Amino acid sequence: MMNEEENLVEITDDDGVVTKCEVYDIVEFEEKTYALLLPLGEEDNDEELIVLEYIEDGDDCYFKNIEDDKEFDRVCEYIQTLDDEEIDGE
Repeated sequence: MMNEEENLVEITDDDGVVTKCEVYDIVEFEEKTYALLLPLGEEDNDEELIVLEYIEDGDDCYFKNIEDDKEFDRVCEYIQTLDDEEIDGE
C-alpha cells in the first residue's frame, strides 16, 4: 500500500511482519525498476536500506523481492555508485 502524498509504504515480509518505510528513491537499472526504501520507526534501522523490484501494472504498483542473488548484488553495486557520485558532486 502506498501513500503518494507522504511517500510512505507498508511492506509485509514472509512472516507477516509489517514494516513502514519511506520511499527514498526509484532507480532504473538493466531494464528494470527498483525501489529504495528506508524503514521508519526503529532506531537500529537508521542505516538500513531495503531494495525491492518496483513493478507498475496499469494503475497498480507493487514491490517484489529480488530472488536472484547475482541480480541483487549488481543492483546494490549500482546503488553504491550512485551514492559515490552524489558524494563526488558535492
